[in-house]
Amino acid sequence: IHRDVLVKGQENNIKLGRGGIREIEFIAQVFQLMRGGQDASLQIKPTLETLNLLKNKGLLTENNAIELIQAYVFLRNLEHRLMYVEDRQTQDLPKTEEAKARIANAMDFGGWELFLNQLNRHRETVQANFDATFNDKKSVEKSNGSDTQSEIWQGLLTSELCLKALSEMDYKEPDQTLSRLQMLRSSNRYQQLPELSRQRLDRLMPIVIKQSAQEKNADTALLRTILLLESICRRASYLALFSEYPEALNLVIKLCAASPWLSQYLASQPIMLDELLDTQTLYSAPNFKKLQIELEKKMALLDGDVEAQMDAMRHFKNAAVLRFAAQDVAGLLPLETLSDYLSDLAQMILQVSLPTIWKSLKVKHCEIPKFAVIAYGKLGGRELGYLSDLDIIFLYNDNHPSASENYGRFAQRINSWFNSITNAGLLYETDLQLRPDGNSGLLVSSVEAFRDYQLHKAWVWEHQAITRARFIAGDVEVGGAFEKIRTEVLSQQRDIEKIKKEVIDMREKMRMAQHLTANAFDIKHSAGGIIDVEFIVQYLVLIHANKFPKLRENIGNIALLKLLATLNIIQPQLSESVISAYREYRNLQHGFKLQEIKQMRIEALLMAKQIQTVCGLWQSVFSI
Repeated sequence: IHRDVLVKGQENNIKLGRGGIREIEFIAQVFQLMRGGQDASLQIKPTLETLNLLKNKGLLTENNAIELIQAYVFLRNLEHRLMYVEDRQTQDLPKTEEAKARIANAMDFGGWELFLNQLNRHRETVQANFDATFNDKKSVEKSNGSDTQSEIWQGLLTSELCLKALSEMDYKEPDQTLSRLQMLRSSNRYQQLPELSRQRLDRLMPIVIKQSAQEKNADTALLRTILLLESICRRASYLALFSEYPEALNLVIKLCAASPWLSQYLASQPIMLDELLDTQTLYSAPNFKKLQIELEKKMALLDGDVEAQMDAMRHFKNAAVLRFAAQDVAGLLPLETLSDYLSDLAQMILQVSLPTIWKSLKVKHCEIPKFAVIAYGKLGGRELGYLSDLDIIFLYNDNHPSASENYGRFAQRINSWFNSITNAGLLYETDLQLRPDGNSGLLVSSVEAFRDYQLHKAWVWEHQAITRARFIAGDVEVGGAFEKIRTEVLSQQRDIEKIKKEVIDMREKMRMAQHLTANAFDIKHSAGGIIDVEFIVQYLVLIHANKFPKLRENIGNIALLKLLATLNIIQPQLSESVISAYREYRNLQHGFKLQEIKQMRIEALLMAKQIQTVCGLWQSVFSI
């Protein structure tokens, strides 16, 4: 279009010229093309509605969206007046003084110069937004591989020269790295690619070699990125995406370098790669209220198609997790904030899931279920990780004769909805073992039965667990009833020596089951580890919450340790030391899980100070 405008001398065409109507439309449409496949709400035609929607979704900044909207309204009004004055289809500015005066007057300006100044400001704004949206020359130049990387990929250098070059780039295992590159280039997968796709991959691989070398684990970063590219290279659109957006490729390399789980996550759900294009939304803090409204709209649009709803919810969750992971890998997200985000995401998804699933049931006795989801464990304590399952139980408060049966089916459907593996993967694994009587108990309990169980039948460890429990989704009245039961349980006067013995015995059973060795410190299970910190906090809450109501609040282990120090139950200095150790353990645990290391063990000497601190608090609390 720009070339035609220049050739035909149409620079003053307010539709096709720079900063014109067409550029605004292209800005709106590119976001529709990138996001509309997943987000049906973007499949609309009016440009103004699209711009407002992009603003509300955070895909355009509020300032940029307002600028474009104001410019679009101004230019469209001008277009109408040009056609009216000329009595024909035209978007060209007038040339005669009389026509200029008529247009300026029609646009409510005192003269042509005043009008032209305003028009130029709008067009400059549109042009700047257009260039920012579509031009990425600096990124391309920055990301391009050098001739050496191209020659390595193309096989134009001897093996000796390739190995030398890879070593100089900081690859620790250049022979294995070179072998893997050669294997990819000679593979049937590469050879059978369409010509255009093969050319794109040839342009990308030197960039991959160069950018992987910037990572601390260069060889691993390159290997994982190759595996990802192999899994998606038959889809030309993804290679085109990386060709057009090299910064997205750079981020993919960083994610692959950071974690095998993340690289497999991207390979299994390549549709999520779109999320890497818009760094504005990628690195912004999530607005969970807006996200919930967006997810509810998705579910409403797909009403009646359960399979599509399940896929859409998984895509939605995966996209959010990828945004969090990008911030995490970039060092922008402290672990406690990441856990808050992941916990709030799971809670929001549960809140949207309940009415969606209930509506899909064929047999139900009421329109709105008197049913609630209670979170325990990491979700209850807002310490969720990327791979955490959801410890939940289901409660209801409904006297209808069919209530128990219908809510039982509802609970089964919820469990199936979350645990089923669809084309979009798994939503969450759920763990229902903390319900009354565990696996032998009913899937869903009435509020009355739950209260009776907690007050008369529950084990001490179940009361420990309830210290971290909270209502997260469903009927607010049922949730309130649970909170009253929880408060009643925690307010009980307890036999301190009896509770102390039961907690110590339970902890010893857990430790013995792990078959731990003296030299290897398991950051979760070993003496002085995470579980010891959790047991200390839970025990102190159980024996002191009847005197100090603030201890009944579910505020997390770190906040509770601070509160216990404030209440002079533990020494402030020891509290801070244990908090520091607990944070360090959780960071190590997070790192192990990102690397998919199941046995989270480290040399005991490396954690001697932290172990001594936690063990010291344990001994002072549980001394008999």
